[in-house]
Amino acid sequence: MLKLALGPLLYYWPREKVMAFYEEVAASPVDIVYLGETVCSRRHELRAADWLALGAMLEAEGKQVVMSTLALIESSADVTALRRHTANGHFTVEASDMGAVQLLAGQAPFVAGPHLNIYNPPTLSLLAELGARRWVMPLEMGRDGLRHMQRERPAGIETEVFGFGRMPLAFSARCFTARNRNLPKDDCRFSCIEHPDGLVMRTREKQDFLVLNGIQSQSALVYNLLGELGQLRELGVDVVRLSPQSQHMGKIIGAFDAVRRGTAPAAASARMVAPLLPAPACNGYWYGKPGLEHLTEAAV
Repeated sequence: MLKLALGPLLYYWPREKVMAFYEEVAASPVDIVYLGETVCSRRHELRAADWLALGAMLEAEGKQVVMSTLALIESSADVTALRRHTANGHFTVEASDMGAVQLLAGQAPFVAGPHLNIYNPPTLSLLAELGARRWVMPLEMGRDGLRHMQRERPAGIETEVFGFGRMPLAFSARCFTARNRNLPKDDCRFSCIEHPDGLVMRTREKQDFLVLNGIQSQSALVYNLLGELGQLRELGVDVVRLSPQSQHMGKIIGAFDAVRRGTAPAAASARMVAPLLPAPACNGYWYGKPGLEHLTEAAV
């Protein structure tokens, strides 16, 4: 059966909200929980010790816990934190950049995260030789590319697919949320905390285009492969990742769990969760189309 993973929290929420959120997650049917700050090292509502304590709590509830690293290392302090993170000695680590891979190679099994951009079998084989035990498909890769990767996948490595949430598409050294308020990055006044699902950026035609989340740019639409879980299963995918949003996450996890267990129809469930999303759904990348499109297999 497909395993459900809850990806790292990409937004900056108040400490109390984060704690309450993971208390709910502990009682949910997800199998794997990714923890840790992956977007901005200035976010300090939770410190490293807090993430480790949350990991211990979730592990005691039967979850497999993985600690994710920053996707963009920008300072010597970030490098120090990365070294401490990768040497935690207990939890598996998700490497979000090649610096983390270098620290983990030959030292501990790790997860090769989606931002490593693994687009071909030789790259996947190299990472497997370095110690990767699971890889996460890049956001823009579709089912045809995944089918090719699965045929050449090295033995002993699992495949995970980002299946729900606003897609983290790009990172920049600049903080766009701070810039939106005419604030310098070093004095951002933690503006991200005012946008629990990111800050929507619209075109001149008033159409939602992207979401600003600090130094991260996300899709404005919500990637949703709930209706495609059968295809993921047929392709031999091991894990589907759900990315946290601020509202209704428990219901969305429940919908994915019901479909993977075969107790609810996929297409109808996808329609059912639509009102629970902060924006309309999309799945174009999966079918090799523009990412903002929303298609069904019959329409391709």
